[in-house]
Amino acid sequence: MITCKSGKELIYMRDAGRIVAQTLAELAGAVKVGVPTLELDQLAEDYIVRAGAKPAFKGMYGFPYSICASINEEVVHGFPSLRKLKNGDIISIDTGAEINGYFGDSAVTLPVGDVDSEAMLLLKAAEESLFKGIEHAREGARLSDISNAVQTCAEGYGYSVVRDFVGHGIGGKLHEEPQVPNFGRPGRGPRLKAGMTLAIEPMINMGTYEVRTLSNNWTVATLDAKLSAHFEHTIAITGGKPEILTKAGKR
Repeated sequence: MITCKSGKELIYMRDAGRIVAQTLAELAGAVKVGVPTLELDQLAEDYIVRAGAKPAFKGMYGFPYSICASINEEVVHGFPSLRKLKNGDIISIDTGAEINGYFGDSAVTLPVGDVDSEAMLLLKAAEESLFKGIEHAREGARLSDISNAVQTCAEGYGYSVVRDFVGHGIGGKLHEEPQVPNFGRPGRGPRLKAGMTLAIEPMINMGTYEVRTLSNNWTVATLDAKLSAHFEHTIAITGGKPEILTKAGKR
């Protein structure tokens, strides 16, 4: 069942979203050549706990870390480790926080050192596709209007959209109904109503949209080993423009 959040619930979700946004801002400043991703995980956990929240990912479905750290061809659910970031890498960092029983969830893909122009264009396209999707998250629209906007933008750059993993509703649980695909025809699915809260998260690949799961049974990588980029925001449907709850600098 898709829930519409009350004013009080949205206040709690704004708090969670603010903490997530600030955590990602902290991590963005720490992403440098030579930094092990396990260090980024510890930084995130420390920041979230100091903010009075709980890391949403740690222990969820058995996931052992506070962030997903997915490098280069890794799409999502990458395990933080002692692996050090190298010049030219790109890294997707996905994290969430829970406070007062409500969740925020966001992801960003960042360049490490000097990144080539092809990788930077992929990051640009993936982030742009997220915001194109958000633009269509308006009261009265259909859910697939978001999906189609993401797909149209990404494929316009010549990239592909992952099919096997999608966005989701969010609120009192990290994952709620509905699923939010990043592909599909417009004008389908449930009609969007004020108070709905969604985590929109395009996963955009430089090559094929097909993916595989690695031996740790969590990390997902592109089937052709080409680069992937992942961006995500938690948003609320309103009577006007959608509200981004995980926007950087939000107070």
